[in-house]
Amino acid sequence: MMEQLFRSYLISYLFWFGIALGCLPLLMLHHLVGGAWGFAIRRVLEAGTRTLPLMAVLFLPILFGIHYLYEWSHPEIVARDEMLQAKGAYLNVPFFIVRAVIYFFSWMIFAYLLNKWSAEQDVTGDPALTRRFQLLSGPGLVVYSLAITFAAVDWGMSLEAHWFSTIYGMLFIVGQSLAALAFVIPVAARLSDSPLVAKFLGPDIFQDLGNLLLAFVMLWAYISFSQYLIIWSGNLPSEIPWYARRGTNGWQWVAALLAVFHFAIPFVLLLGRANKRNKSFIASIAIAVVGMRWVDIYWLIAPAFFKSVRIHWMDILLLAVIGGIWFYVFLGQLMKRALLPLRDPNFIVESPA
Repeated sequence: MMEQLFRSYLISYLFWFGIALGCLPLLMLHHLVGGAWGFAIRRVLEAGTRTLPLMAVLFLPILFGIHYLYEWSHPEIVARDEMLQAKGAYLNVPFFIVRAVIYFFSWMIFAYLLNKWSAEQDVTGDPALTRRFQLLSGPGLVVYSLAITFAAVDWGMSLEAHWFSTIYGMLFIVGQSLAALAFVIPVAARLSDSPLVAKFLGPDIFQDLGNLLLAFVMLWAYISFSQYLIIWSGNLPSEIPWYARRGTNGWQWVAALLAVFHFAIPFVLLLGRANKRNKSFIASIAIAVVGMRWVDIYWLIAPAFFKSVRIHWMDILLLAVIGGIWFYVFLGQLMKRALLPLRDPNFIVESPA
């Protein structure tokens, strides 16, 4: 029972954590490149990044459940396994905890500064803050990418410690950005019903967001297929078991589900200009992508524990509990500030009429 609890918790946590953290690189990308799409969803992204302290607290159960999740945390298993012994300097409980603290600190410090300066800009309208955003966001994207790559190795890949992939971190980077964007789009569609923001969230904005969603869907498919192609062509005994496990006992149908509903159908639908300009339609596509992000996380993590596909009631319960807590905090943060950065000196220039 305890094993199932922590396994279900890890899967649900990684899903919601991906949406929360994914807001950070999108926010930094906006500060670097500008664009009306970013101004329209900036407050939603900022609210998402302000939930990172909550996600740090919600990570604590995973620390308590290390011995139920990771075989390398058991000295008796490591003593019988030469490969785990070779990785012991990195894969050990104290260093695992230290790294997690470093990851969350690095993400939260960038989120804190971006939100602090954004609040300042709301009061002063200081144009110098725009340059400050840019100077922070460039290194911030690098730090985010490095930290989430190591975190993906720690929290996901080390579940099967004999296997490794240099693309695994990219799967999390792209997946988190995609999850955050797919979450933000229906929120923006809902906010566009308000007369105060309706003129800034018109069809042009949703078309831009749809184009960005299409780009991330394609990038996710490219990264996922690249990892499979490299491992398949290499045909190495140390790499093949990961895909062999996910290609049998029902997991192959989950992979097919991802290929069709995470890539093929969204790809085709997002090619249509009219589809992207219709806020209800693009919001529906985005919601479906969010759902497929959970399926992808489940496919990445669950086969490390289960030989065949199985959905436990704890998977659903913890998904709802963690999601309910996170969404409550997210909405609270979103309502704390104006829904648009009206005093940003570039906002009026780049916003649609």
